[in-house]
Formats: sequence, structure tokens, C-alpha cells
Amino acid sequence: MLSNPIVRRVVLAIAAFLILPYFLVLLYAIPFIRPISTLMIADLAMLRGYDRQWTSFEDISPTLVRSVMMSEDGQFCAHGGVDWNQMRGVVQDALDGASTRGASTIPMQTVKNLFLWNGRSFLRKGLELPLAMWADFIWSKERMMEIYLNVAEMGPQTYGAGAAAQRHFKTSASKLSRRQAALLAVSLPNPIIRVASKPGRGMQRLASVVERRAQRAGDYITCLYR
Repeated sequence: MLSNPIVRRVVLAIAAFLILPYFLVLLYAIPFIRPISTLMIADLAMLRGYDRQWTSFEDISPTLVRSVMMSEDGQFCAHGGVDWNQMRGVVQDALDGASTRGASTIPMQTVKNLFLWNGRSFLRKGLELPLAMWADFIWSKERMMEIYLNVAEMGPQTYGAGAAAQRHFKTSASKLSRRQAALLAVSLPNPIIRVASKPGRGMQRLASVVERRAQRAGDYITCLYR
């Protein structure tokens, strides 16, 4: 079958699709490399352009880092890319026929943003899990957080903390207040509907919870701040 040139090309294309991200993870470990996401590529392809102001980890407000971590992945410093306790709970809920909650860690979201696509599917999740573990193994936690906070979608054609801070609050990523940081953090699951600069009551309540958790982060963030 592989003697057929069309089949051979398809097989090679699939192999490249599966293998290339693992090489890119190695490349992205280099500090001066500034990766872009699949959504950014889609914006370019649609001739819409995008706003992303790369901001180094040191120039991102620790308040934002704490808020994002306590909102998205409280065990970020403890796991190796996948929070297996959370994942087992989701699988059990699915087997029981209950509605499932999210179990995506920051590494999982980062590799999804960089290499995969939005939307729930077993195929995407099957590709995402080993990639997340590989990236967590190769990158430092600081590099992981830096990349995540520079590729995460935070508004229409707006990516990363630098562009989001400017778009929503007319400030820099280093000068975000506690409330601004919390609002950006709670907008992450759906930044098109949850607009950080125009929060409704529900979003304000969530931001208050995240703000309190961020203030009590303590031992949860020792891999980033000592």
C-alpha cells in the first residue's frame, strides 16, 4: 500500500503532524524564541492580524501569575504536565454519565494553543496529554508559564498578558492591579464572552474568589517564586 505515492505522502504528512510538535518543544526551550499559537496562525491566514506583545516572565506581574495559576491550575508546581487526580475524576464522571468538568492543566492548555485546535474530542485529548508531559519535562515551570501567558487568547485577535493588559486596562502586564489580574484570569476559559474590561456580576464574583486565592497562594507557587 505504501508503494502508492499518494498514500505514502498522506502517511508522511500524518507522521510529520504527529512528530513535529515534539521537535518544536525542544526549539521553544530556547529563551529568545517567541512561539505563536495555531489561533494566531489562523488570524494571519484570514488576513485579520493579531495583537501580541511578548512579555518576559520577569516583566509579568506576579499578581497575574498567581491569579492565573490559582484559577486555571492550582497544582501547576506539583504535577508533571497532567493532573492525574483531576483526570481520573473526569473519566469517572463520564463513565457515570455525569456532566464532566474541566481538567486541563496549564501545560495541556499551552500545547493545545501552540500545536492543536479548540473543541473537545478524544483525538485532541489523546494528542494533548503526551505533548503536555513532554513540554513539562523539557521546559522549566517558569518558561512554561511565560509561554502560556504570551500565547493564551485574551480577547478578539488579542494574545498574551502584554496585549491584554493594554487592550482591557490601558496598562502594562507588570502594573496590573489585583482585581485586573483576577479579571484576566477568569476570562481565560472564554475571553470572547468574558470580557475582562466589562465584567458582569458573575464575573466579578469569580474574580473576587480568584483574588482571595491568589493572595493565599503560598506553597502552591514555590516553583516560580521563592
